[in-house]
Amino acid sequence: MKKPEAERQIRYLIGQWCNKEEHRNIPKGELYFSDFHSWLQQNWPNLLQFRSVMPVSDEVKRWFDQETGQTWRN
Repeated sequence: MKKPEAERQIRYLIGQWCNKEEHRNIPKGELYFSDFHSWLQQNWPNLLQFRSVMPVSDEVKRWFDQETGQTWRN
């Protein structure tokens, strides 16, 4: 999978994951990347198979932080 396609799909899935019933009442800034990453690995491991200069998990974390408004942590 190419990185731009993985990014589009992962960003979409971040929104879907944030809207799951168990996360709906938690402010986005309080959601954990590790929980999302585990969910992604279990359900869509193929999305984590793309080339990147940075480690793939770091790239996905950056997208997660951007989508959840947690970039201030970096």
